[in-house]
Amino acid sequence: MTAVIAGLAVIGMVWLNCLPRDLFEGTVYSRVVTDRNGELLTARIADDGQWRFPPSDSVPEKFAIAITSFEDRWFRWHPGVNPVSLARAAYQNLSSGRVISGGSTITMQVIRLSRNRERTLWQKLIECILATRLELRCSKDEILALYASYAPFGGNVVGLEAASWRYFGKPADRLSWAEAATLAVLPNAPSMIHPGRNRELLEQKRNRLLGILLERDVIDSTDYSLACDEPLPDNPLPLPQHAPHLADGRLLQATEPDGIVRTSIDIHLQRQVEAILERWNAEFRRKGINDIAAVVFDVRSMQVLAYCGNAGFSSGRPGCQVDILQSPRSTGSILKPLLYCAMLQDGSILPGTLLPDIPVNINGFSPQNYDLQFYGAVPADEALARSLNVPAVHLLRSYGVPRFHTLLRNAGMTTVTRPPEDYGLSLILGGAEGRLYEITGIYAGMARLLAGHGNETDNRFPLSDPEAIWWTMEALKEVNRPDEMDWRLISSVRKVAWKTGTSYGFRDAWAVGVTPGYAVGVWAGNADGAGVPGLSGATAAGPVMFDIFNTLPERGTSGDWFEEPSGTSCSIAEVCRKSGHLAGQYCDIRDTLALPAAALRSTVCPYHRAVTVSADGRYRVSAPTPGARTVNMFILPPAMEWYYRRQHPEYRPLPPSAPGTSGHDGYAPMEFIYPENGSTITVPRQLDGSIKGAVFNLAHSNPETDVFWHLDSEYLGSTRYIHQMNITAAPGEHTVTAVDSDGNSLSVRFLIK
Repeated sequence: MTAVIAGLAVIGMVWLNCLPRDLFEGTVYSRVVTDRNGELLTARIADDGQWRFPPSDSVPEKFAIAITSFEDRWFRWHPGVNPVSLARAAYQNLSSGRVISGGSTITMQVIRLSRNRERTLWQKLIECILATRLELRCSKDEILALYASYAPFGGNVVGLEAASWRYFGKPADRLSWAEAATLAVLPNAPSMIHPGRNRELLEQKRNRLLGILLERDVIDSTDYSLACDEPLPDNPLPLPQHAPHLADGRLLQATEPDGIVRTSIDIHLQRQVEAILERWNAEFRRKGINDIAAVVFDVRSMQVLAYCGNAGFSSGRPGCQVDILQSPRSTGSILKPLLYCAMLQDGSILPGTLLPDIPVNINGFSPQNYDLQFYGAVPADEALARSLNVPAVHLLRSYGVPRFHTLLRNAGMTTVTRPPEDYGLSLILGGAEGRLYEITGIYAGMARLLAGHGNETDNRFPLSDPEAIWWTMEALKEVNRPDEMDWRLISSVRKVAWKTGTSYGFRDAWAVGVTPGYAVGVWAGNADGAGVPGLSGATAAGPVMFDIFNTLPERGTSGDWFEEPSGTSCSIAEVCRKSGHLAGQYCDIRDTLALPAAALRSTVCPYHRAVTVSADGRYRVSAPTPGARTVNMFILPPAMEWYYRRQHPEYRPLPPSAPGTSGHDGYAPMEFIYPENGSTITVPRQLDGSIKGAVFNLAHSNPETDVFWHLDSEYLGSTRYIHQMNITAAPGEHTVTAVDSDGNSLSVRFLIK
């Protein structure tokens, strides 16, 4: 008796430990990517070439009823093995002389699928034993879920969810009765019948199952008739390809524990954005612009709502599978708002501070505005809205390239990897590369802080002053729209703060815009880097961006905009309306503005002066004489004035000085435009080996005066009206001195290489 008990105990222990902990250990799955609500965006085939979605812990009701009715009617009651079914199968097989029925329960089929062994009587016995053990470990619903996840459905389709998408293009929980019945009969003989062949046999089996459901009052006669009339699916369908670049990209390296990647994408918005890109892509291709990408951020949560790495992922077009959102591309002017905001934040400038827009040559680097013109002096906010290059270079020179380089990296630009000196001042004009995804995220981060949705993590964001961000957004909303619509005249038009960028050689067109709710970034161009004459952010990326904004649902009232910050983050100051600097004692027209806290460190207006004018209309430096008067005047430096007067006929230049005087209160009436003091000049040789020299350029407040030029101690000649002199000098250090007819002199030192 003891031996019997011991034997039974051993058998019991063997039975308890006979089932592997993970039945399907080592199985590889398709990469499945869903939107924020679990809707399928896209999937990638498993490494073994099978469409096998990660297992689910539930089974849709229709399929559960259909599969148990067809495969295992007594599934809910038997202990894993149905002796009646086994006996009936044995009788049928012996009677016919061949195997026509297996008698396996769904539980036994799960064991067989996990072991993948040859089908023999011995293996059938093992399956029976393991099935009873599985029933002890798992609930009936869990066993059914295992079956639905690993059953073969014909071809390279494994599992219910993959089959539902491959054959019907929908998730399993949306199957009709006809569709559920079709999939229920497929695992019974997946290699013999599937929608691509033996369609009559498949339809007969499906309708027979539907008849069983009718007999058991699962469906009524109307449902039965309609289900039988439904056509069978054709060959397997391609899986959805929404946000396909996201599925392959570096952003989704990690998956959830169940193997499914759940994103923040809104599939409805994703479809709309993809449709917009496809429409514009068809138009752009006729112009040689083959690729286009877009991303939409939710400003409040910083989540990505739509991710389109490129249009036409499955088109076969060269470059269509390049994820432009993650590709480093030349930034053009898209970084200018970050520099403007940073300098507002530290008090280096105020929103309307006049910036120089004059020719500049810094050791061979000579930036030009897009229209190849100079405007002398431009308010900082206007220079940003018009995307003028020369003022931006002056700003970066003042702020410092290393400092801006650090700011970009801290803001989230991972592509700025070279030392600051490698970029130089070109950093603000496209000398660096950036990713559209990251740069749009930076804009979204600024909007998030301004809209009041920030948290402690956002405090580490380098552009964190709400007032500085607000003035930046105010400047960017003035950028001319591609449809030339004036949002001020139509209250229903959504305000958007946006900026464009165009890289050198017309290779990259950027547009990034923000509202209190959304940030949208768009790129257009060619993935292979080929330029397209005339390509620009304003004409290519801009219209697409506004099309996307027009599809986004409103948040708040129509035309909602950022509220201006208030409180301790602001400083109230009087600002000279004409110069944009803090108002000085001679500034006549002033505005009281709320400014960033550091604004009080900004410079006082340097352009308004008190000028003593004599009766003959000339100003003097000496003490006022009888008949003289003092007036406040707005006086720009000569180089700025030279170009400013062309655009501003109302500008009143300084009256001529009295003979024998040398300027007024430290004001120099002339200024070198090129070169700057201490410059290094490399003079190239001509084709014939001769040296042409360098053209020195000087601006004088009175162009009609004579200017006399000297190189070191040698007299070179004089100029009037246009003060330019071609100077040839031997290598080494030299000094050029200019003297006007009133005796004012100016010198510049330079090195010839």
